[in-house]
Amino acid sequence: MKFLAMTLGFHLPHPLTGELKPVTERFREIVAAAVVAEELGFDGFAFGERHERPFLSSAPPVVLSHVAAHTSTIRLFTAVTTLSLLDPVRAFEDYSTLDHLSGGRLELIIGKGNGSAQAQLFHVTDQDQWDRNREGYELFRRLWREDRVTWSGRFRPSLTDAEVLPRPLQRPIRIWHGSATSRESVELAARYGDPLFSANVTNPVEPYAELVAHYRERWEHHGHDPADALVGAGSAGYYATPRSQDAVETYRPIFDARVAFLRKQGLDPVFPTLEDAVERGSLLVGSPQQIIDKVHRYHERLGHEVMHVSAEADGLTGAQHRASLELFQSDIAPVLRKEIPSRPFPTGGPS
Repeated sequence: MKFLAMTLGFHLPHPLTGELKPVTERFREIVAAAVVAEELGFDGFAFGERHERPFLSSAPPVVLSHVAAHTSTIRLFTAVTTLSLLDPVRAFEDYSTLDHLSGGRLELIIGKGNGSAQAQLFHVTDQDQWDRNREGYELFRRLWREDRVTWSGRFRPSLTDAEVLPRPLQRPIRIWHGSATSRESVELAARYGDPLFSANVTNPVEPYAELVAHYRERWEHHGHDPADALVGAGSAGYYATPRSQDAVETYRPIFDARVAFLRKQGLDPVFPTLEDAVERGSLLVGSPQQIIDKVHRYHERLGHEVMHVSAEADGLTGAQHRASLELFQSDIAPVLRKEIPSRPFPTGGPS
């Protein structure tokens, strides 16, 4: 199994102290988290894309370019690139440039995105969002593969023998399809023989497992070898200590503050207690062995080879988070790497 450290770039008050850090400091923390992830041996660093509160992740090519300049080996993921909102030509130019600046370390996870505010910002509707995502991906995919493209569609001006520069370093780049509950994303991934990354955060495992099973079914329907299907999955949070009691005691007030925040926003939490979230959700809190066992249980349902854990402290102190990540790499990751085989990531450069 391979492991990504992931952040969506939340900008929220500290769940326990109420402190809201300045935007500049938050960006510095995000870049520092990527540097630590590389230092500790994570395979990838993933940065989200959102265009509304409470996120600071509206410009992932900029942030990941800064991360690329401060790292040398870790692979750089988007989580996710919201193609339904973007001009695929402009997105290609940004990410092709980043591919060169990073030395071919870029991987993209694309998706429709969610959130009503960002949809309004880009004039995307419920009726056209999936068509935009599909059409944007089909053009985006061609741009990575063809030096000149002739194309027409509904949502951007047509192209005639268009040369879009710079040409990428990785040809083609690997593109994952991020999905929470959408069969449209799964169908697109299966049709083109692309890997799937399941969100696996908000709900119990059942709807995600159902979607992954549908992906594998559609993968075979489109004539692909079942052995080639590749799946990744997220997690809803992570904190480990040598003794499970210590992890639960430390994490409980953080979790309870999150639940209180959701209820203040008028939302009913799916997992009202920490015990429920650990038992039924993808939250990883406990001892190393408990977390290893839980990842195995999820792997039985999803068959995933890649997973992400939180790249940032998220309410923990810096020392607590660092110690937990070190424990992950010393006691958890080696076992899971051995027991759950995974295919190598691309090594960068043209293929």
